[in-house]
Amino acid sequence: MKKLPSPRKTAILLTILILGILIACAGFLLFSPKRSHADRLIAEIYQDGVLIKSIPLWEVTASETFTVRGQGGEENVIEVRNGSIAVISANCPDKLCVHQGFRSDTLLPITCLPNHLVILLRPEAPENGGQSDALTY
Repeated sequence: MKKLPSPRKTAILLTILILGILIACAGFLLFSPKRSHADRLIAEIYQDGVLIKSIPLWEVTASETFTVRGQGGEENVIEVRNGSIAVISANCPDKLCVHQGFRSDTLLPITCLPNHLVILLRPEAPENGGQSDALTY
């Protein structure tokens, strides 16, 4: 009859295995190659589902502020900087769009639901003719 390993030995081996996996994952995230177009973002501003403005953020040289007005008196003041964009003022009641701050990634859009405004950030179109590959968003 085989003797089973002690529970203490099993727990130590399991802990070492889990730590090894965590270290490997952290190393991958820290040292993985960056996308070549990650810093070339385009901000697309939509109101009522209609694209009203498209801004290549890498081309912005100086801070620019402009106002987007809706048909019902909605008003959002948007500031664009090199590589980032934000709603800095709005007449909506909750001001969640203002609290989202400056965005410089594609993780979440800036939204102002009461004013029907959405600002999407997307990477520049890939140079391979728009075909997706493993690194395309």
